[in-house]
Amino acid sequence: MKVVENLQKIKDKIAAACKTSSRNPEDITIIGVTKYVTIERTKETIAAGIHNLGENRLEGFIEKYDCLQDANVHWHFIGTLQSRKVKNVIDKVDMLHSLDRLSLAKEINKRATKTIDCFVQVNVSEEESKHGIKADEVLRFIQDVKQYERIRVVGLMTMAPHTEDKQLIRSVFRQLRELKETIEHQHLSHAPCHYLSMGMSNDYEIAIEEGATHIRIGTKLVGK
Repeated sequence: MKVVENLQKIKDKIAAACKTSSRNPEDITIIGVTKYVTIERTKETIAAGIHNLGENRLEGFIEKYDCLQDANVHWHFIGTLQSRKVKNVIDKVDMLHSLDRLSLAKEINKRATKTIDCFVQVNVSEEESKHGIKADEVLRFIQDVKQYERIRVVGLMTMAPHTEDKQLIRSVFRQLRELKETIEHQHLSHAPCHYLSMGMSNDYEIAIEEGATHIRIGTKLVGK
């Protein structure tokens, strides 16, 4: 199916979720996750109107970045970033969705030539298979990040458990929203924390109902 057709279905569901939660669909940023698709399919995604693209592997990101230099693209790195690879990617991305340790913050600060907008990755569900900081450690982490002047914490990111239990998924997203609001209300200059990166192909509607501002859609958008 064409990306433009997939996108229309997603937009319809976003509109319904926003209506349910009294939100404006224009406040939702769709990030097209192109990690498993070709350059050609990525170009089709851009042509359909998606200009926020997400990659989680360095090699795939660099390949697409180099091929799409002339395209109007905002790049989101959504995967775990190893400290030794920071120098290869950090000045090329518009947003990093996986800040999860001080050693990474230190390396970003060392390598970046501009302020980097970062989401702190939070392991709300505390699953061993997932990266991220525990929810009760986020406030201290954000305080510690203040020393790195090239990092701006624009929001929080999480991934819900892969489960059919919608109430559990909703609970995870709600906890992240409440944590975001706690930080946001502190009015920290280095951590405005206005955004929530949560929700993927299988759960983005719930995420929107619980306050997501950035949803990361792969299969349902760019999948063939």
